[in-house]
Amino acid sequence: MRFYKFYRFFSLTLFAGILGSPNFAQEALKSAEEEYYDFLSLTGAAERPTLCYRTLSDSQWKLTDETQNIWSKNNLGKKYTLYESDSKETNWFTAGIDRSIKLRLYGPEWFSSYNTKAPYGQNDGALWQGKGLNTSLTAGARLEACGLELTVKPQLTWSQNKDFDIMPSNTDSEYGYFWGYGKNVGCDAPQRFGDSPFWTFDWGDTEIRWSWHTLTAGFGFQSPWLGPAWLNPMLGSNNAGTYPKFDAGLRKTEVRLPGTDWSLGNIEGRIWLGYLTESEYFDEDSTNNHRQLTGFSVSYSPSFFPELTFSVNKICLNRWDEKSIKYINPFYSTNDREDQKASFGIDLLFPQAGFEVYGELGIDDYNSRGFANPFHTAIYTVGAKKELSFFQKFDFFKKFSIRPELILEWNNFEMSQDFQLQWRYMGYYSHSIISQGYTQKGQIMGAGSGYFGNSQYLALRTWFPKGNVTLFLHYNRPDTNYINNIAVESSSDEWNGRNPAQHEQWACYKAIRTYGIKANFFVTKSLLIGTELNNSWIINPRYFKLKSTSYRNTYLAFTAKYNL
Repeated sequence: MRFYKFYRFFSLTLFAGILGSPNFAQEALKSAEEEYYDFLSLTGAAERPTLCYRTLSDSQWKLTDETQNIWSKNNLGKKYTLYESDSKETNWFTAGIDRSIKLRLYGPEWFSSYNTKAPYGQNDGALWQGKGLNTSLTAGARLEACGLELTVKPQLTWSQNKDFDIMPSNTDSEYGYFWGYGKNVGCDAPQRFGDSPFWTFDWGDTEIRWSWHTLTAGFGFQSPWLGPAWLNPMLGSNNAGTYPKFDAGLRKTEVRLPGTDWSLGNIEGRIWLGYLTESEYFDEDSTNNHRQLTGFSVSYSPSFFPELTFSVNKICLNRWDEKSIKYINPFYSTNDREDQKASFGIDLLFPQAGFEVYGELGIDDYNSRGFANPFHTAIYTVGAKKELSFFQKFDFFKKFSIRPELILEWNNFEMSQDFQLQWRYMGYYSHSIISQGYTQKGQIMGAGSGYFGNSQYLALRTWFPKGNVTLFLHYNRPDTNYINNIAVESSSDEWNGRNPAQHEQWACYKAIRTYGIKANFFVTKSLLIGTELNNSWIINPRYFKLKSTSYRNTYLAFTAKYNL
């Protein structure tokens, strides 16, 4: 009886919250427009549309303080109303849908980059930015009609894919990843995608969706950005190409106590089922080309502290078979036939100070060992963003509406130390049973840098009425675990010069130090031009003290986007 009363109370509370939430315009992930709104949210001038789970369809920003809108004279994209119902009569069902027809056009947007010595680039969708020239084109439209949301926004890419030195492959392809738990086991992350230029067509943000109030369900290809991270999220980003998926759940919703004005806070939840594909540069076994992905995301922001958000994400990878339905249960947990990962995030925003700090803890293949060592397979991220409002005291910054922002993110994805007493472990995105790891068509779906090592990113970004300029320094060691694993199951004698091969690899981590500048500028009200120039010093590219030579890669990128 008590359980029934609690269930009824929770159901009514949830329903009351669903009925009160509005809808706003959508922005593409990591676009110049979305990052601008995200900057405004630091001071409370824009309302964040999500707590943890974010796609184009969920990225519905709303300005709350027009006086801080320094891009107000630029066209950031418009939603056109094609039809508006004259009837004001509603019932319980029609009250949950916008009885109008609206159209939003995206792009067209053209991106092109050039790498002089080695691949560079992340969070670019299906595009693989290899050595040489790389380019992508995207454009699309979004139609909303009486609860139905149809988005068509594919991506077409081309990579020159010029030759560069790579490590010996660990897969059937000579271009595959260079180490693992065994042949064709560990991670489907090719060092190079073949030996010739190639085209890729990706469905991008294309999907069809039905929404009623904040309840939503859809089928399409939009990859979710999960958690609070700005550069390297653990379990969801747009670093890889998209995959077919079905999802259902609840968008950010304020829950109120029925019959009162008491708010319990905001909640958000989503479950999704995806279909992953391996690259052409992994193994020759056609029976394991596809994997099932089951994802869960839940987050909460309390009413007494709305600037604080807690989030939990879980991902399960397994092979497709008749028993795969059991993985839809979010509490199912074994590691005999699948790969499970979880992350716990916390985000704290201080709009009065223009400051945000966040953190995320990830656990791979969690099991009973966690009670003895909670840091087994643990990885972490910490980050912060701060508007440097101090500069507003100077007349120059105030007169020209110049607003600087500082961004810092530190990711540590190295294997936990207890593996020195156990067995070799590639890292968070690899697996011995699901041999392709956490990848889609050869690219990692989480962090694009520091994925088996660590990453530190520091940027000073300055906003002004016609665009922004960013100076940044990025240091990352992408494959630290490769060197750390050599010490597993070895003796100290092997590291004292008795084994010359291992001694030559002592502390020979591959490290990439990148410094550069990037800028966006509105040439006209609707035409946005972007550019980036950076230089990377790549140390120990082959992980051997005597066989590796450091070199520098210069990266030049150009973007042109026209908002209709």
